[in-house]
Amino acid sequence: MLEGASPAERIHAYIRNVEEALSTVQRLGLSGRERELLRIAQSYVEDARHYLEKDDYYNAMATVAYAEGLLDALRIMGLADFSWPRTSRNVERARVKVLVSGTFDILHPGHARYIHEAWKLGRVVAVVANDETVRRFKKRDPIVPGTQRAELLGSLKYVERARVGYPDDMFRIVEEERPNIILLGPDQPFDEETLRRKLRERGLEVEVRRMASPYRCPMCSTSSIVKSILERFCDR
Repeated sequence: MLEGASPAERIHAYIRNVEEALSTVQRLGLSGRERELLRIAQSYVEDARHYLEKDDYYNAMATVAYAEGLLDALRIMGLADFSWPRTSRNVERARVKVLVSGTFDILHPGHARYIHEAWKLGRVVAVVANDETVRRFKKRDPIVPGTQRAELLGSLKYVERARVGYPDDMFRIVEEERPNIILLGPDQPFDEETLRRKLRERGLEVEVRRMASPYRCPMCSTSSIVKSILERFCDR
């Protein structure tokens, strides 16, 4: 329902509509000048997200409208066939904040799938583990400092905002963000019911879900990536 939606929620939904349509067109495998139009449309969408993060609603609306116009032009010229998603559905998703968390030391496809699953549910806030937390739980220093991990994660199109977690209290950031959903990764060592109980003890009514299944690939963990690098280069 659009009724009662804030300007930010409406624009967020508008951008998601264009992103979904753009993804559909990109899968058609266009080439030449048509591909260049898609690249420009994608650039406009990225600009719109940037303006929305800055609460600059005027420029966010203007730039996403440019992207929409390019996609409509491709359809009118018979170069692309797609349907626009229902705006009301994306407004509902714009009202849902989804919190994901992890070390995110070296980004890999498993992280991308995790974040994309969260994005399907709503607006994504990503929390990267504090350097001290990484040392405590993984018994090693992080490869990439927390602030840099957050900066890289925040640049991903499916992440609305990324933050570094607190070293002493994992629930403090939940209290600040007040997410509707916490989405756990498939391999994260948390028991859902225990987590729900601890959240309730802090006065936090948050839905806790777990991603259904891991995304398997040869380099879907930081340790496997580091091992591969060492095997290739340590003797040189």
